[in-house]
Amino acid sequence: MNKPKMSTEKGNSRIVMLLGQLERMTGEAMVKDVETARQVTGKILHLIQTQGEKRSGREVMSKGSTGMEVILSSLKNTQDVQTTLNILSILTELLTAGEGRRVGLFVSKGGTGVLFQILTTAMKEMAPSEELMLQLHSLLAKVGPKDRKFGVKARLTGALNVTVNLMKQKPQNAKLLLPCLQVLRVYSTNSVNAISLGKNGVVELMFKIIGPYSKKNTTLIKVALDALGALLKSKTNGRRAMESKYMPVLLALYLDWHRNDMRHRHMLIRKAFLVCIRNVTNIKLGRKAFVDSDGMRILYNSSVECLSVRTLDPLVNMSSLIMRKCFPKNRLPLPTIKSAFLFELPHIPVAGPVAQLYSQPAGVDDVVDVSDDNEETEADTENDSENDEDEKNHHNDDIETDINKLHPKKSPSRPFEELRVYERFFMELNEDFQVCNNFLTQDECRLNMTHTIYTYIHTIYKCLDIFNMVIVQNNVCLKYRNSNRGIPSKAQKAPLQRSTKGQNTQAYPPASQTPLKVDNVHLTKDQDKKEWANIPSLGGDTSLASLTCLKKTEQELAHVLESFSLEEPGSNWGSDCGSEGAEDEGGEGALLEVPDTALLLSLHDPDLYVEMVKDTHSVPQYAEVAYPDYFGHVAPTFREPLLERVYGVQRCKIFQDIERLIHPNDILDKVVYDLDICPVVEDDGESLKFNSQFESGNLRKAVQVRKFEYDLVLNSDINSNHYHQWFYFEVSGMRVGTTYRFNIINCEKSNSQFNYGMQVLIYSVQEAIGGRPRWVRTGADLCYYKNHFARSSIAAGGQKGKSYYTLTFSTTFSHKDDVCYFAYHYPYTYSTLKMHLAKLEELRTSHIYLRQDILCETLGGNSCPLLTITAMPESNSNDHICQFRNRPIIFLSARVHPGETNASWVMKGTLEFLMGTSPMAAALREAYIFKIVPMLNPDGVVNGNHRCSLSGEDLNRQWQNPNPELHPTIYHTKSLLQYLAHIQRAPLVSCDYHGHSRKKNVFMYGCSVKETVWHSNINATTSDIHEDLGYRALPKILSQIAPAFSMASCSFVVERSKESTARVVVWREIGVQRSYTMESTLCGCDQGKYKGLQIGTRELEEMGAQFCVALLRLKRLTGIHNHQHLLDLENDIIGMQTKVVSSSTYVLEEDEPSFLEAVDYSAESTDEDAEPETEQSSEVQKNPDLLDQLSDSETNNRD
Repeated sequence: MNKPKMSTEKGNSRIVMLLGQLERMTGEAMVKDVETARQVTGKILHLIQTQGEKRSGREVMSKGSTGMEVILSSLKNTQDVQTTLNILSILTELLTAGEGRRVGLFVSKGGTGVLFQILTTAMKEMAPSEELMLQLHSLLAKVGPKDRKFGVKARLTGALNVTVNLMKQKPQNAKLLLPCLQVLRVYSTNSVNAISLGKNGVVELMFKIIGPYSKKNTTLIKVALDALGALLKSKTNGRRAMESKYMPVLLALYLDWHRNDMRHRHMLIRKAFLVCIRNVTNIKLGRKAFVDSDGMRILYNSSVECLSVRTLDPLVNMSSLIMRKCFPKNRLPLPTIKSAFLFELPHIPVAGPVAQLYSQPAGVDDVVDVSDDNEETEADTENDSENDEDEKNHHNDDIETDINKLHPKKSPSRPFEELRVYERFFMELNEDFQVCNNFLTQDECRLNMTHTIYTYIHTIYKCLDIFNMVIVQNNVCLKYRNSNRGIPSKAQKAPLQRSTKGQNTQAYPPASQTPLKVDNVHLTKDQDKKEWANIPSLGGDTSLASLTCLKKTEQELAHVLESFSLEEPGSNWGSDCGSEGAEDEGGEGALLEVPDTALLLSLHDPDLYVEMVKDTHSVPQYAEVAYPDYFGHVAPTFREPLLERVYGVQRCKIFQDIERLIHPNDILDKVVYDLDICPVVEDDGESLKFNSQFESGNLRKAVQVRKFEYDLVLNSDINSNHYHQWFYFEVSGMRVGTTYRFNIINCEKSNSQFNYGMQVLIYSVQEAIGGRPRWVRTGADLCYYKNHFARSSIAAGGQKGKSYYTLTFSTTFSHKDDVCYFAYHYPYTYSTLKMHLAKLEELRTSHIYLRQDILCETLGGNSCPLLTITAMPESNSNDHICQFRNRPIIFLSARVHPGETNASWVMKGTLEFLMGTSPMAAALREAYIFKIVPMLNPDGVVNGNHRCSLSGEDLNRQWQNPNPELHPTIYHTKSLLQYLAHIQRAPLVSCDYHGHSRKKNVFMYGCSVKETVWHSNINATTSDIHEDLGYRALPKILSQIAPAFSMASCSFVVERSKESTARVVVWREIGVQRSYTMESTLCGCDQGKYKGLQIGTRELEEMGAQFCVALLRLKRLTGIHNHQHLLDLENDIIGMQTKVVSSSTYVLEEDEPSFLEAVDYSAESTDEDAEPETEQSSEVQKNPDLLDQLSDSETNNRD
């Protein structure tokens, strides 16, 4: 056992002794005593070779040893070839046995330079030793990847030409050629070297080395392809290769290897060919050559043949990337990318996107901008990763660094005389209630009693309807006539009429053939001969319950009617409009059975909704009502989990898109819906029918591309040429059991939650008729990816080379003669808001102070409601009146962005909670005065915009200097807040409800000087960043009580790009410390109770209610006696948060991991929309070979 150890120790001591002897042979001694030098170096080599692999050369490479310096010095001084070979062999053994640390040590000691010096010196000899060239290049190939300056050193020492000349002299010597190619591959990673090598004919030389399929020299061919791929990264070399007609050669060779490599043993060689093609197609000339050489068909067919073999996924993915990049860029199939609707502004802004839009000549708003690669310059990028790192460092450039802008303004922006007109919106601050009897005047009491009577009568009528309906599961019949009339004027509007006459007809005609017209809706109540006890019901015993309800209501009314009588001359309950019966008999109209959603939704009234629609003004003058808005939505009781992404779904969809180019004869390209020409295209029975001509609808064009596949184009926001995301449209004429594919082809965002489990929404009219009026999630094979439709630089902020994105999903319809609606998120129209506000009045009691004002009128002529909600004072005593007037004010707003419908559902939850009868709601009303603007952008909502108002501008970027004509809702809302600031009644909390399309959960953005300073390099004093930590209390409370809320996603950093938003302006100019934006996900949650589920209206309304509960807790925390407790709580919060870097609120930020499948599709080399890098993608960048192991597989792991 001791012999090996003794032998090893003896060997180690001998190596040290020999190194000492070699060290003494310096200068002339090394030259004169050649034989000794050979013997010493030979013995050292022998000892190192006989040592174990782990111990090999340890005494030379150990810390503090000078062995490496001795070896390099001897190598530099010797002129004997054999001695040189011995030393090179020693270095090879040392660097091979060790890990990267040994190579790093060798580089740090100047070893690379010594090797280059020997190489150039040896090449000057008449007949350089082939063995020496082989050893040198083998060692350089090992060292090169670890030396960041390897390319520069090679160029400066002349080693580039040495290697190239050697390859040209001995092209048939495979043994020597292999290490030369390995070194050449490293040389070429430097772009300057690549250009120099290209000029020296190396690209042509590589094409002589690579060849058709062969079982011989496969390693040589693989390395040659790697070197060629590196050379072709240079656009100069790429152009040179394309001018020499090498694209057909590459494709032919790839196809040959693909066909002959039957057992897939040479996948790396096949992939290397694809890498060469990928690199050369980064230039326009390369893409053209690829298409001209039938490259699309070659790669498509070869990829299809590879799909069955999972291990070939890297080839399929690479082929897919190349094909998508080379797919010819097309314009959208539209006459203009401007909105299909025109609204004339009172005046055009002097600057900005709207001014640019109006200044563009006709016909130039949508052009395919292709960058000219020939004009691009190539720089010496010694290390590409450095540039990537620089880009990462720009992430926080948007953070505000001006400390003066991080503090509230000292002087008011407007004189009080201008703001005095807003006093009328704050009557509660001056109301004395001294003339009230029980705080209501006699007239008010009479009105309230009348309102009560009407309520009872309405209840009786609803109960009587149970016996008089045309029943299909407690349905009423909605009769509508075909009419081409538009929305009538106020003088023409007639109230909805009730009729007792009619007849039973077919259950349901397709609604697309008989659209629901606003001014032609009549309710008919048929007398059913069946006895009430036999009537089927939704719940099984609704009839009995309704009878009980009827008797109870009659008893309750008896006392009321003793004192009051209500006479309506000419009224005939249940038979107002007998003339409608004759029309029914004539068969002019069609009957539609609809659910009585009033029994299911307390705040939904279809009749009232239609009346509200009649007073809604739209630019297209919509004359139809969408069935989902008329029927209402009842949240489903079942859970809807996040969609699990199907393996390879994106790749499959992309290949189907590529088939359009390869097999153009299979494409129908049939326009079936077009707002720009004639919306309704003649029906031949073979296509789906589409419609979006109703409030909040958005679909501009539908093109049938295959029998069951449709391309859909969304409409731009009015007075804009972009903002495509919100959609809401009707589909009919479908076949039951057939799977249809829908492609929305002009999406703009570079990624979407549709890639991370979110689905679209569908509403089935037949389901609603069956008693299930609800939006549900749908969509299989759903993904979101970059397509081949080019975005004009005019619509992309001047950036060229941008593309649109496709949202694709498939669905199967379950009912015959159905009419279905698809939406981006749960629709909530302006008319729905007005209906809900009207229904909220019914919840008013003598203890609730509710006032609805009209804040202003919008550009489109719609009113912007302002609500005031609080509790009536307990009495008319001075103390109670004083308490009433001095309640803190809470200011809430929502729906500044029309496409963020979830904000309205959250607001609905807030309003219903505030008007509720629970003790908490009563306590909340007693604690605060609520000022609420539930919809800041009615025009955008009505007209189906995604982000803008009719001015074509994002209203949440106008708060700094709103224009009273172009931005009236923002101007007057800000004026309200300025008025409060002037009278020293600034809100305690201001919160603007929003929706977020890129993140999960619900979270808040706030404003903090301290946290902004922490995340920037501002030099600030302690006094500059001193602030109360109370801004964190409300989100912290929400994180404790609201299951959907995530404190980890909150951010309190102030950014330059957000300085014109409500949150920042109210904080900075009004002085509201607790100024927030509350963002609700459009997708779902990845934490808490709802983890793994898509969000629905029930959860959104719950969030609105929980916000109210949090305000009540905040009141308790901010009380005088609890102030210290608040500070302690928030200090704990801030202490915890300092450990976590708050994410920026920048809109393009992602919080999702990348899939192994190339989800972010950076097909163009100039793409600037690449998503943030994950650990995995970073690892791939560091080790390109790791990419060979990656396939199209995806992961469902969340952050």
